Amino acid sequence: MAAPRGRPRSFDRDHALERVMEVFWAKGYEGAQLNDLIAAIGVTPPSFYAAFGSKEAAFCEAVDLYMNTVGARSRAALDNAATAKEALRDMLRVSVDVSLSAKPGGCLLILGVVNCLPGNETARDHLLAARRKTVKVIVSRLKRGIREGDLPPDTNIHDLANFFHGVVQAISFQARDGATRRQLEALIEPALATLP
Repeated sequence: MAAPRGRPRSFDRDHALERVMEVFWAKGYEGAQLNDLIAAIGVTPPSFYAAFGSKEAAFCEAVDLYMNTVGARSRAALDNAATAKEALRDMLRVSVDVSLSAKPGGCLLILGVVNCLPGNETARDHLLAARRKTVKVIVSRLKRGIREGDLPPDTNIHDLANFFHGVVQAISFQARDGATRRQLEALIEPALATLP
């Protein structure tokens, strides 16, 4: 009797997308091979393509899922704190938690496409757009801080947002390089000292 072909009857696309996201998070777009992706979800290559269309499309969906799940933790940290300083501290703590939560460490949005080989511009551009959304969320929280009196009215919120996004990137890269929680958390208070 021949083995069944195609997707298993119990194929759960949402669960499969979570597994695909985990592979891209661990290996990046360029490091993740089709064999890694199909092994993670237990399907054949034709079934992978039927479910996701392409590796690139699967990556873009995985990034969107990451933004709506893992990334939502940073947005909640920014939204729920009483002051801008507390919000940024909480966001950086979440970044540390996220960067240490998966092996080999780091953030999918920052490390998903690092080298951008020719032909991978669409994946890189999708990540760039996601990172720009993150900066906009930080800008929005800093504007709220000005409105609520946490920050002086002349605060350069765009430069400050870019700086704090850079700290998030530093946390991600250092986590990937094996930094400990203590080492990563040691970045938080010096960063907050830049607030006016």
